[in-house]
Amino acid sequence: MLTLTRTARDATRPLQRLAAGLATAAPRIGDTKVPMSLFEKDAYINYQRIEDNLAVIRERLRRPLTLSEKIVYGHLDDPHSQDIERGVSYLKLRPDRVACQDATAQMALLQFMSAGMDTAAVPTTVHCDHLIEAQVGGVKDLQRAIDINKEVYDFLATATAKYGLGFWKPGSGIIHQIILENYAFPGGLMIGTDSHTPNAGGLGMVACGVGGADAVDVMAGIPWELKCPKVIGVNLTGKISGWTTPKDVILKVAGILTVKGGTGAIVEYRGPGVESLSCTGMATICNMGAEIGATTSLFPFNRRMVDYLNATKRHEIAQYAQRFAHNLTGDEGAEYDQNIEINLSELEPHINGPFTPDLATPLSKFATEVKKSKWPEELKVALIGSCTNSSYEDMSRSASIAQEAADHGLQVKSKFTITPGSEQVRSTIERDGQIGVFEDVGGLVLANACGPCIGQWDRRDVKKGEPNSIITSYNRNFTGRNDANPATHAFVASPDIVTAMAFAGDLTFNPMKDTLIGADGKPFKFSDPSGFELPPRGYDPGQDTFQPPPADRASVNVAVDPKSDRLQLLQPFEPWDGKTPTDLPILIKVKGKCTTDHISAGGPWLKYRGHLQNISQNLLIGAINSENGEPNKVKNQFTGEYDSVPQTAAYYKSKGVKWVVIGDHNYGEGSSREHAALEPRYLGGLAIIVRSFARIHETNLKKQGMLALTFTNPEDYDKIRPDDKVDILGLESFAPGKNLTLVAKHVDGTKDEISLSHSFNEGQIEWFKAGSALNLMATKAKQ
Repeated sequence: MLTLTRTARDATRPLQRLAAGLATAAPRIGDTKVPMSLFEKDAYINYQRIEDNLAVIRERLRRPLTLSEKIVYGHLDDPHSQDIERGVSYLKLRPDRVACQDATAQMALLQFMSAGMDTAAVPTTVHCDHLIEAQVGGVKDLQRAIDINKEVYDFLATATAKYGLGFWKPGSGIIHQIILENYAFPGGLMIGTDSHTPNAGGLGMVACGVGGADAVDVMAGIPWELKCPKVIGVNLTGKISGWTTPKDVILKVAGILTVKGGTGAIVEYRGPGVESLSCTGMATICNMGAEIGATTSLFPFNRRMVDYLNATKRHEIAQYAQRFAHNLTGDEGAEYDQNIEINLSELEPHINGPFTPDLATPLSKFATEVKKSKWPEELKVALIGSCTNSSYEDMSRSASIAQEAADHGLQVKSKFTITPGSEQVRSTIERDGQIGVFEDVGGLVLANACGPCIGQWDRRDVKKGEPNSIITSYNRNFTGRNDANPATHAFVASPDIVTAMAFAGDLTFNPMKDTLIGADGKPFKFSDPSGFELPPRGYDPGQDTFQPPPADRASVNVAVDPKSDRLQLLQPFEPWDGKTPTDLPILIKVKGKCTTDHISAGGPWLKYRGHLQNISQNLLIGAINSENGEPNKVKNQFTGEYDSVPQTAAYYKSKGVKWVVIGDHNYGEGSSREHAALEPRYLGGLAIIVRSFARIHETNLKKQGMLALTFTNPEDYDKIRPDDKVDILGLESFAPGKNLTLVAKHVDGTKDEISLSHSFNEGQIEWFKAGSALNLMATKAKQ
């Protein structure tokens, strides 16, 4: 009789399991169906696609993969034949979902309606957050916005109902906070019509800001096209503590990479230091990654994400992601195109600005820099919140600072505003007492909306043109961004630093070492801030502000008044006439920084985002004319008179004359707003020719049928004179990788021939020939 020892018996178990496996296939990750969100019970997370795609990709590439590669390549439309070369190939991807904020959703939905579809191909949501102006306080400001924007909100509510989209009403909160709380999930791919969509990277999602035309493609079931991103690795070591916050990580990275250093790349954070960051803190870092031009930013799946998913009632997703964790972190030995090392234990708080988010100064050196640069020392306003820093953790830490000041009998010396990121956060911090603390020291709680962060601020404490300083926990601080005052020096920091400075009223105050005088006349120094990562009593959802699609969508009528000055149905752009463009006037030769705020201003112009004719009246009004150093004053090349940029463009259009714009480096950085591409197209522009483009804007221009071209030699920008007439040669043989030629004909009779590069692929060239991507889509739909 044969008796197996324990060792021998154990050795047979793999054989037994193998035999059993022959009869029963091993379970697949896709066999488990987990809804993408609590609001979309019939739309499931597709980890199986990632698993299957990566099996193909690993066989093809035969190398370790970064996390971003796993997620991006895991969403390829055709993993077998897709060219894959970082920084070169154009990938065709299948995003899991689309998100739109109300200002950009208007144009996106108008375009989607033109495409002839009856429902969105992927889960899509619209969020009302951009049209609420900060004036006197949250409740009154919200009601005023609802009254003023009624026809826009009615349009969005009926259009989303008609086409099967989720609708988050005014007051629900900022799009990125709502996405993080309800829709983001590890390993997902999302596009959103706002540049700070990467916020969802805090939950391990590849989330990219795009223009509305890209959103329409995905909603219509067409693959999304993205140049294969390079990957920048940021290795975090040490542990964050004291006054240093996650915000300081991205402030530091912005100083390293600058506003264009991340262009064409995904920034991937990793390393042991990640464990000391909260999920919402990671979202903060990813959110502001937009300011370095990055395609997106993300973190590997970890226990902090599990905690946040559980706290937001998404236990099933947390468990599912844990099963899939091997594909939610980068491979050992994966290669990065650039590596950055940051020791969190040594990182000190930073303050960035003014006028650009990449001018990074450590707190210990900031007071000296203020005095040396002669920035206004008096702090007029301190503002916390926004989509970047409005989590429960942010608010509870700031409240601990405010409470300590109150315990010493102090009120804020600067004006102090608080913007909750969502109704859920607002309701929770009201229940838990943080709002009471803020109000007791003189703070003003604003609506759950973007507000001053995007220029929706009816500021009246300083006159326009008066130099002054403000400090915010926001993400962007371009000239005039927050209050339309070009003399406002806006600085960006963590909510902790912003709150502490509000009690000093002085930019030179360093809460880590300086003291304040309490009501008892005695000096005191702030303690290190403290707070809760997640609410101990759980989140209070507050008011229900979500409108799901109705069961009967056929009976819904989309509300658009033909006489409206807020909404206007779109007409197709004219296709290319096949002729070589000659004698084109230069509308403006732009000097220096030209963001999408310069091209299509926000603030009061936001109300026209659904009316292309009206909003085109702000085209390039903030751009500096190289000829005279002034904004919005250009010479009409036919009449010789000076006029505004949009009026001059309209004149050329009325005469049937196409025109071009000449631009500088990183043209179109900032917001994802596609109006910055729609407006020049609408007013008759043919080409935007620059030293370099920001990623989203370049794509937006192509989508609208415009030529987005760059000087092969950036120094050739200097050869162009504002009063030149130009020819663009080579369009009859327009092809990927083949340069075009610009002939600049000067008034004195001389001319320069200049090589122009482009990044058009075959499909994008077809957009140009058809007049726009939407034109091409509509033509194919009819065939």
